[in-house]
Order: sequence, then structure tokens, then C-alpha cells
Amino acid sequence: QIITGIFLAMHYTPHISLAFSSVAHICRDVQYGWLLRNLHANGASMFFFCIYLHIGRGLYYGSYTLKKTWYTGIMLLLMLMATAFLGYVLPWGQMSFWGATVITNLSSAFPYIGPTLVHWTWGGFAIDNATLTRFFTLHFALPFVLAGASATHLLFLHETGSNNPLGISSSTDKIRFHPYYTFKDLFGIIIFITILTTLALLSPDLLGDPENYNPANPLITPPHIKPEWYFLFAYAILRSIPNKIGGVLALLSSILILTTIPLLHTAKQQAMTFRPLSQLTFWFIIINILILTWIGAQPVEHPYIIIGQTTSIAYFSLFLLVLPIMGLA
Repeated sequence: QIITGIFLAMHYTPHISLAFSSVAHICRDVQYGWLLRNLHANGASMFFFCIYLHIGRGLYYGSYTLKKTWYTGIMLLLMLMATAFLGYVLPWGQMSFWGATVITNLSSAFPYIGPTLVHWTWGGFAIDNATLTRFFTLHFALPFVLAGASATHLLFLHETGSNNPLGISSSTDKIRFHPYYTFKDLFGIIIFITILTTLALLSPDLLGDPENYNPANPLITPPHIKPEWYFLFAYAILRSIPNKIGGVLALLSSILILTTIPLLHTAKQQAMTFRPLSQLTFWFIIINILILTWIGAQPVEHPYIIIGQTTSIAYFSLFLLVLPIMGLA
């Protein structure tokens, strides 16, 4: 992502009149620019797919009991989401512009400081050149901060080790990293590269929105504003609450709820391996998130509204109530 991003930044122009045409120029005129752009855009989707798998595995095997590693991981996730959102705005298509408008306006829900916060984010009284320039600057800089934070995450991980899902002493059962884990990781990397190249070469627009191939127009609102697929579950929770400040708090809570998991761990065993009721709850959480992702992509109308509200309540209930109760069972 960093390598493709650096090459894309060489040809991108962070100006509201030129940003859209500069992306078109990259895809049409720059040698292999289309490949760089496709790898960068789909690479972000693959990155999030792997991150969500990683979080799910950590939840299943009780990795959250290693609190330093878990909390640095949550910080990484928040920075990654910020970086992805900033990057989504840069092509300056219709969905980029209106997505930025909706998300930046959310901070106006906070009393007293809300409007000031919005104007500070925009760099003025509307989304304009200043907004695009600062979004581009932050999108370029944040990945390097992420790389440094990842090193901290790994440092905490190596203090304790991670390959011990049963949570018991495993000194007698340890095996060499090579060749066992070398080949295991190599297999995973090959699958990742295969899926990424298939997406980038055969179906680069599969995960994108067709509306983003129209230049940004502040006078025409798209019929259905939605973010990228990896934010849809949180967006569905935001939409399910009619009150603006309530929706913003629910959106933040949908991510920050991960911080409560180590505090609500009630089971005697670390992993869910021998806890069938906890396993069942885990798969209910996965199904719930998939339903929320689907709802986030649907228009705000019946029956999607009631399904979204029901699954949003279920999302928080599963994490805060059902999972700790099942841990005691």
C-alpha cells in the first residue's frame, strides 16, 4: 500500500478542479498507472479483510487477555479506518465528496464545540481545496505512523507470544519457526496475492461504487450515500438511530466496544475451543455483522430500517451481555 501510494502521489493533484481528472490521467496516461490504482484501491479492501479475520481470530482464541497487545491493536484499527476514509475522499468523485460531507458533519452533533470542529476539519466553511489538501497530506503521512505503531504492537506481542490458544504452559510442545510457520505464512501470502491480483486485473470495480466515476458535484446529491464495504456495519448502526448525537455515539461505540472485551472476560479458559456456548455466540456475532454490512448498503426504507435497528441492538447485546454470560456457563 505504501509503495503504490508513493507512486500514485507523484501524479495526483490535490485540487478540487484537478483531482478527478488527475486520477483519470493516472489510469489512462501513466505507464501501468491503472495497475497501481487498482492494486491500491483493492489492496485497501484486502487489508481490511485480513484485519477483520485477525480480530475475529483474536476474539475466538482469547488473545484479548494480552491487554497491551489488544489495546495497541485497537489503536491501529482506528488509525487504519481514518487512513482509509481519507483515501476514499481523494478521487473526488460523487461518492467521495458526499461521503466526506456526511462523515465530517457528524462532529457537528457534539454540543458547543461541534460546528467549530467541522469548520476546523474543512479548513473553511465548506468542503473545498483546504479540505482536500489536508486529507491528502494526512492520508500520505498516516501509513508511516501506522508502520511505527505496528512495530509497537509486535513488540508487545513478542513479550508474551501468541501461539498458545489453550492458555496453558506450552514450553514442552514448542516447534521451530522454520519450516512449519514459514510454509504456513507463505501459503497465506500466496492466497492473499492471488485474490488481490484477480481483483485488480479482472474485476477492479467489483467493490467500488459506480457513482464515484462521476466528478464531485455539490449541487447533485446521490440517491443513496454509502461508504466502502468495510465501514458498512458501522454505518448501518449510525443510520439505525434517528437522533444525530445518539447515532454518532453508537458509531463510535461499535468500534470502541472492542476495548470492553478484556474487562468482560468471565470464562476460566482463555480460548473458546472447549466452550460450545461461547462458540455459538461468536458465530452469532459474525452473522450479525454480515447482516449489518448488508443493511448498510441498502436504502433507508422499510423493511431495512427495522432490520438495521434490530441487528444494532443485537450487536451491542451480544458483546456486552451474551458473551460474558456464556463465559460463565
